[in-house]
Formats: sequence, structure tokens, C-alpha cells
Amino acid sequence: MTDSSNSIAFLFPGQGSQSVGMGKDLYEKYPLARQTFEEADDALGYKLSQVCFEGPEDQLRLTEITQPAILTVSIAALRVLQMRMPKPSYVAGHSLGEYSAHVASGTISFADAVRTVRSRGRYMQEAVPVGVGAMAAILGMEPEKVAACCQDAAQEEVCEPANINSPEQIVISGNTAAVERAVKLAEERGAKKAKLLPVSAPFHCSLMKPAQDRLETDLNQLKMNKGAYPVACNVDAQLITDPLHARDALVRQVTGSVKWDQCIRLLAVQGVQTFVEVGPGKVLWGLMRQIDRSKTAMNVSDETTLLKTLESISKIPA
Repeated sequence: MTDSSNSIAFLFPGQGSQSVGMGKDLYEKYPLARQTFEEADDALGYKLSQVCFEGPEDQLRLTEITQPAILTVSIAALRVLQMRMPKPSYVAGHSLGEYSAHVASGTISFADAVRTVRSRGRYMQEAVPVGVGAMAAILGMEPEKVAACCQDAAQEEVCEPANINSPEQIVISGNTAAVERAVKLAEERGAKKAKLLPVSAPFHCSLMKPAQDRLETDLNQLKMNKGAYPVACNVDAQLITDPLHARDALVRQVTGSVKWDQCIRLLAVQGVQTFVEVGPGKVLWGLMRQIDRSKTAMNVSDETTLLKTLESISKIPA
């Protein structure tokens, strides 16, 4: 257990948290945030900042743009936040957000991470032709029952739990017909709700193996360091500081399921009392309320939320 005085975890969002205009406020008001966007623009060779601030939305939704965009907004917010508050004890990120967590920990440099996730987005998009795969959210059903629906619906196709987000929300992924069958089964077997999601590819299932193989080659060429903070990794729901373990977990994460619920519970067991979502949107803040309402959850995505979070943290007894 850590001592309660610095039991803070930073959480970083994944794909789906993007919106046009994200990060603009921080860019305009904080030189560190502006520097972060300029660094990303240089690393990628195009004005990612402009797509974040002005869109168009359909361009921001392209996976190979979405991933570096969310990472950049997250790191801009992190850098501004870090100058003003105690260090976290742990970091974690949802899917793509795990790269932001490793940048926060110092495992991967920001420029390397931005380039890597652009490729990751492209590889994931190219792994499966559009229409062949799908994802669906199953709400209000136990993980074992969701897994059984996937198994029964597969019929020699792929259908697997992709994101164990909270006790109330599990996302499944696989071949379109199999996912549609699983949605129907889940509804018949008592899920509160089961619906297909508007995504461009079936992430976090074995159909992503071609993307995983390509990404592994890239990750093997990256310089990775021992992390300053333990990262709760998605695929194992374990704490990592070792660079080899970090690399292996990022590779397996492409086809493996995101064990977000387990990651948050792992951090709670370590004594984390305060969870701060750093980056665009409030998706993880919302999941936090489903996982453990006894913990304090905050978010930092712009100046207003930054100031509110800093005020709340200043009131936490040391």
C-alpha cells in the first residue's frame, strides 16, 4: 500500500474521447501546452493542432489522426497540470491512453509516442476491411455471461470481449455477423441494453493480429526506459515499470481485451484515493463512477476543469 498522502493516479482516455476544439483553450493560455502541440506537429510533419482545434470532424475521426490527437491533448493537459500539483503514484490509460501513461511515466518519449500511435491507428484501420468487423456495447450483464454470449454467437467467426470497462459496461468485438448475433443473444439473456457502436474497425480482438504484428516491429525499434511511475497495463491488469514488459504489453494490447475495471480496482488496492482523468472528454470519469463511487474522481481537459481539479486537490489532507 502507498501512503495516503500521495495516493493519486492519473488516467488517460482512449479513442472516442475526441471532439473538435479539444486542447485549444490550453494551447492559447499555457506556453507548455502550445509547445506540446508544436512538438506533435513537428513529429508528424503536418498541423495536427489545426485538426484538433478546427476539424473537420470526419478528419478528426480517422483512426490514424484520432490517436495522435488524443495523445497530444492528453500530454498538453498533463504538462500544465504537473507543474501545479503533487506527483501521481500511478498512471493508467484506456487502450490508446496507455501510450499517454507511458509518456507520463517516461517510458516512451512524446515524439516517439505520437509517431507510433499514428502508425498504430493506420495498422488497425488496415487490418480489417470496412464492414467486415464490428463492435457492440453490452450494458448490465456479468462478464461471464457476456463471454458466454460471445462464445455461442461466434459460430467459427470471431466474437470476443474487447473492453471490460466497468461492472455495467462491456464492449465486444469481432466479425460483424457474429457481433450482431451476440447482441441478440445478450438481449434475450437479460442484458439491460445491447447496441452496435459506430466504430471503423473491430478493435481489441484476434482480427487485429495483422496490426499487432506490424506494430510489434515498430515498438521493437523504439528506445524505451524504466518508468518513473508504475503503469497499470490494460492486457494483464498489472503494474509495470520495466521497459521490456511495457513493450510486450503494448504489443499484446492490440488483440487483447482492455481490462479497465480490473486496472482501477488494482489501483484502489494500492491505496489510490484520487483518480484524475487527464485529456479530452469525461469517459473514464464516468466509468469510475460505475466502478467505485467511494473514490474521488476528477478530470482535466481545459482551463476550467484544470482550475477546479487543482482547487479540489489542494483541499486533500497531506
